[in-house]
Amino acid sequence: MKSTSSDPNLLVGLDTPDDAAVYRVAPDLAIVQTVDYLTPIVDDAFSWGRIAAANALSDVYAMGARPVTALNLVGWPRSLDFALLGKVLDGASNACREAGVSVVGGHSIDDPEPKYGLA
Repeated sequence: MKSTSSDPNLLVGLDTPDDAAVYRVAPDLAIVQTVDYLTPIVDDAFSWGRIAAANALSDVYAMGARPVTALNLVGWPRSLDFALLGKVLDGASNACREAGVSVVGGHSIDDPEPKYGLA
């Protein structure tokens, strides 16, 4: 997809094959933005949360940056036990805490298939 932005502060955008964007906010400071989420890839909810968080954070590291904050992204079926979601969030929180990242909010939707990730 071709970028529609002509903003000179957009250093990495849609016209590059990266999983993150880089935007200059000051002459010597830029922010890296990314979003990543997964459907369950293991049977253990806590482990899935850790893996999904590490996967999302890895996009920031790949850009040579240090993640500071993150937002939860949740798609969860009403038919699934919300205690499982709590374990997913605990696993992600654990991974973020180890990385020095503060989870500062997020968004959730009712979804027929469980999904979890970070922005």
